[in-house]
Amino acid sequence: MSGTQRLPVTGAQGELLRLVATGQAESRADLARLSGLAASSVSLRVEELLEARLLVEEGPGTSRGGRRPRRLRLAPGAGVLAVADLGAHHARLGLLDLSGTPLAVEEHVTDIAAGPETVLDWLAGAFEDLVAAHAPPGVPLRGVGTGIPGPVDPATGRVVSPSRMPGWNNYPVADHLAGRFDLPVLVENDANLMAVGEARHWPEADNLMVVKAGTGIGCGVIVGGRLHRGRGAAGDISHVRVRTDSSVMCSCGHPDCLEAYASGAALMAALAEAGIHVDRPAGIVGLVGDAVPEATSLVRAAGRLIGEVLTVLVNFFNPDVVAVGGSLSAAEPLITSIRAAVYERCLPLATRDLEIAAARAGRDAALLGAGALLLEAVL
Repeated sequence: MSGTQRLPVTGAQGELLRLVATGQAESRADLARLSGLAASSVSLRVEELLEARLLVEEGPGTSRGGRRPRRLRLAPGAGVLAVADLGAHHARLGLLDLSGTPLAVEEHVTDIAAGPETVLDWLAGAFEDLVAAHAPPGVPLRGVGTGIPGPVDPATGRVVSPSRMPGWNNYPVADHLAGRFDLPVLVENDANLMAVGEARHWPEADNLMVVKAGTGIGCGVIVGGRLHRGRGAAGDISHVRVRTDSSVMCSCGHPDCLEAYASGAALMAALAEAGIHVDRPAGIVGLVGDAVPEATSLVRAAGRLIGEVLTVLVNFFNPDVVAVGGSLSAAEPLITSIRAAVYERCLPLATRDLEIAAARAGRDAALLGAGALLLEAVL
């Protein structure tokens, strides 16, 4: 297995490396223009990065007039990142290069209810196996990160009052992983990671709300092109109270939360009462595709409730895009009902140029988001 090693960058080197890694710059002139540094300072730091074998310079790149400059790109041996998207019953793991390109992606069955030590010890071992199997020879691991299906305090990397995650409250996830890897560690809410990964697929949109509809319900918020975390609870729509004819107690202890009616877990419980048993939200999507009326009706009602909650937020935040992802988003009546509720109740100015659509980034959105945020931490 390749070693683990912190990235040897100092000062402005990290910002220059990030600009190349994210594809924003491919020449020294680009770096000077985007960083605001003098051309001589850029050249000095680029030479240091070339000497450290983190960048390579090859030729010729895009001309902006005059001689075509030599093209800068990440060195293939600069490093890899190991990231995960932990769900209630599955984990998706990825090995990425520093530009965020997946080298390998794996899916594993897991159980978040087994508790943090069991799950995180398994995850650390799985990361080590992933690097051993798929990292190019001699390329070091530079950082690890994971998404968590619950609120995360961004200052401490601890999980705070999660639903359906017994034993995880206030658990120091970042510290636990740092005990296995002496590297930068990223711990973030899964919907936030999904939002960062999804934002790359809407380059024309600066402000997005990305809803994750799976076993639970979450939302990530991108403001001015950057993730908005608040103090860790930004975008948590799951415990907004909704109006219904019945009353259901949520796992948080309050009645009538959105999650208690519209999450995949809630829909599976409602179907079970009707004698229809599915073990994951994707099974609900299959029932809707087979035109099972009980499933279609529940998904349509869930979409309406999600849309009513989003109505307030769309009027308040006025995003360019509301993207709906997660396993339930493959059920067309969900997005149709969300769209109908928002367009019916929002102010015309808020919806005039609003796009409400299925997420574009696919199943690896959270992994790509984790890679992007982890690169910032590494640098």
